[in-house]
Amino acid sequence: MPPTHPDTGFGYIKLGGAAGSGARRIERFVEKPAEELAAQYVASGEYWWNSGIFVVRASVWLDTLERFQPEMHEACVAAFANGLGDGPFFRPALADFERSPSDSIDYAVMERLCADVALASGIVVPLEAGWSDLGSWDAVWDALDKDADGNVARGRVVFEGATASLAHSEGRLVACVGVTNVVVVETVDAVLVADRSRVQDVKGVVERIKAGQGTEADTHRKVRRPWGYYDSIDQGERFQVKRIVVQPGARLSLQLHHHRAEHWIVVRGTARVVRGDEQFMLSENESTYIPIGVQHRLENPGKLPLEIIEVQSGSYLGEDDIVRFDDTYGRA
Repeated sequence: MPPTHPDTGFGYIKLGGAAGSGARRIERFVEKPAEELAAQYVASGEYWWNSGIFVVRASVWLDTLERFQPEMHEACVAAFANGLGDGPFFRPALADFERSPSDSIDYAVMERLCADVALASGIVVPLEAGWSDLGSWDAVWDALDKDADGNVARGRVVFEGATASLAHSEGRLVACVGVTNVVVVETVDAVLVADRSRVQDVKGVVERIKAGQGTEADTHRKVRRPWGYYDSIDQGERFQVKRIVVQPGARLSLQLHHHRAEHWIVVRGTARVVRGDEQFMLSENESTYIPIGVQHRLENPGKLPLEIIEVQSGSYLGEDDIVRFDDTYGRA
């Protein structure tokens, strides 16, 4: 994309000789340069932004990855070979996938490929379409319509004496008073408040959360599963409340817990329940109790999503307190 301003969040492609039909050879690829260098690139007129859109044969890509990142290539091939089909999903083998070094396409391959004159054979094609990769909240602010004070509101937001700011709410009311050039993002997991010029620094925050072993770096309140999802509504000492949605025809594993009991209340749909040696149906406004140590299973035999409220109680409520005896989706 022909650049419009120095931006440190994009990769820069230096243009080589003509390759026909408006395309150019790739002479150099630089991922996310410092601000001063990005300004030099834009002023030179010799660089375009990398849009992140690659067109390449799978075989060529795998060969190139193997050349420059053999450990990454080996781990990804093994993760695919040992992976598991799961309805509309494919789940790479976790242990193999975790062996892969962590890096982006741009650093791991493109910079190295374009630096090797003997190997570099790519071309770059311009697209002038008012593009943005929306890779930061500042880019989102720039792309959306603004009020008379330059503010962007999404969700339940009120501005009072604020200018040039973005507020995004996924639930709670967000009020911005007397602020300028800020980004406020409210989700069920966390709240972000940042200066618009510093939104790229959120990476540092994520690293600090990981270093402190904060769960927000790895999991969301709403967790997807092969059978549907659950949303952790509330929790406290010795209890947790979840909203569980099971898709039509899907079922959870046959399992038990050593440290917690569960109360299930059906609020929508019909449930088939296995509890020990029993099997029975539950309709809306009906409930059941699963004692500690009893095998159980929840299934949706209907044509509409099944929604239940689950209240867990016990000395330990972690997701690893699950012993599976049978699972439709091949989980251990």
